[in-house]
Amino acid sequence: MDNRFTVFGVGLVSITISYGVFLIGWAIAFSLVAESNSITSWIPAFLGLPILFGGVMTLLRPEQIKIWMHISMLFGLLTLIGGLDFFRGMGNPEGPFANPAAGFSKLMLLVTGLAYSIICVSSFVAARVKTTASGEE
Repeated sequence: MDNRFTVFGVGLVSITISYGVFLIGWAIAFSLVAESNSITSWIPAFLGLPILFGGVMTLLRPEQIKIWMHISMLFGLLTLIGGLDFFRGMGNPEGPFANPAAGFSKLMLLVTGLAYSIICVSSFVAARVKTTASGEE
């Protein structure tokens, strides 16, 4: 029996790599569609690249899974924090979607960053419980 932590049958490393690719793809797509010349449209890619790197390094060096997954989690948390900027748009008379591309990107960062952070924390808790139950430290 496989004791790895999964979400709907998908392991955390695969989720991490997929999330990094998603963030990079989002930045590319939205920058091209919105014809944005702003560096801020690339923020999802700047956050996705280290997440993707952490996932790939976990595949290449499985003995270092703890450090690479914690680094990926840190950037996932930064993604969540960056997405909180969505709420700043609530003070704008035109609302958070005054600039639709920016509004959707911030909302995406908020929702996906929260989901990824919850998945990572759940995985870390499950690993800790497993280690404690097996008597390892």
